[in-house]
Amino acid sequence: MSQDKIIIVLVGSGSVGKSCTALRYIQSKFVEDYDPTIEESYRKMVIVDQIATMLEVIDTAGQEEYRSVRDKNLKIGDGFLVVYSIISTESFLQISSLHQAISQIKSSKNFPTVTTGNKLDLEKQREVPKKDGEKIAEKFSSSFIEISAKTGQFVNDAFEELIRKIRKFKESESNNHNRINTNTSQKQKKKRLRCSIL
Repeated sequence: MSQDKIIIVLVGSGSVGKSCTALRYIQSKFVEDYDPTIEESYRKMVIVDQIATMLEVIDTAGQEEYRSVRDKNLKIGDGFLVVYSIISTESFLQISSLHQAISQIKSSKNFPTVTTGNKLDLEKQREVPKKDGEKIAEKFSSSFIEISAKTGQFVNDAFEELIRKIRKFKESESNNHNRINTNTSQKQKKKRLRCSIL
């Protein structure tokens, strides 16, 4: 069984449930009372599609004053879970700027993300329609899923979808790199041949 290593970074405004989402996936538990996070990281060996992966999940601060810490983690992330709360329009409105921040730091619009609407267990208090979440995810070429960190509903699905996207992205990057190297070496070969004729 092959093994790879992946770093997933959770981003979102404060109190959307990023820490609870990370803990639900890593430790299969829900923590009701949680102090605001500055930065927390968790490791776990997971198996997705028969491939073992050493997963590191970095939970970032939602507060603006910790933006520099968040940006440092965005640089090293392989993929991103962009989290908002379905009961908070305000948290949803942050999603665009978070996607743009990742794009800026990664110097690319093409990176693996899953836009995640948390607190599905509080459906009766919903402020953000599901179609709005789907629309913004589509705008940023992101996958979309609604979850509940409290009940665990669809949390595994969100992480596994992101792991698959990261693997696909890495494979595509690796193929592009090999293609560039092959083209470069072929050009050098032709150059040498031309020189030897002269």
